[in-house]
Amino acid sequence: IQLYNKEGGNIVETEQTNSSAVISLVLGILSLVIPWLGLILGIIGIVFYVKAKKALKVTQEKGSGIALAGLICSIIGILLQALTIIAFLAFMFLSVSASF
Repeated sequence: IQLYNKEGGNIVETEQTNSSAVISLVLGILSLVIPWLGLILGIIGIVFYVKAKKALKVTQEKGSGIALAGLICSIIGILLQALTIIAFLAFMFLSVSASF
C-alpha cells in the first residue's frame, strides 16, 4: 500500500501482513486450548499455513514467521488433542472392563 503526503508528495510505503498467515496462527492457538474441536482447528490451521506460504511466494507481503508459528501451534495442538482423545478412550475402556 502506498500513501501520499499532501504537502511534500512523499510516498510512504507500508507493508501488509498476509491474512492467511494470521488465520493460521489464530487457529493454531485455538487448537491448543479448545478441547476436542482443537483437532479440527489444527488441521484447518495447517491448510491455511500452506495457503499462506503459496501466497507469500507470489506477493511481497509479510507474515512468513507468523505462518510458521501457526504451523507449529497447529501441529502441537493436533498432537495434544489426539493424546487427549486416546487417554479418554483408554480411560473409558479400562473403566468399563474393570466393572465386569
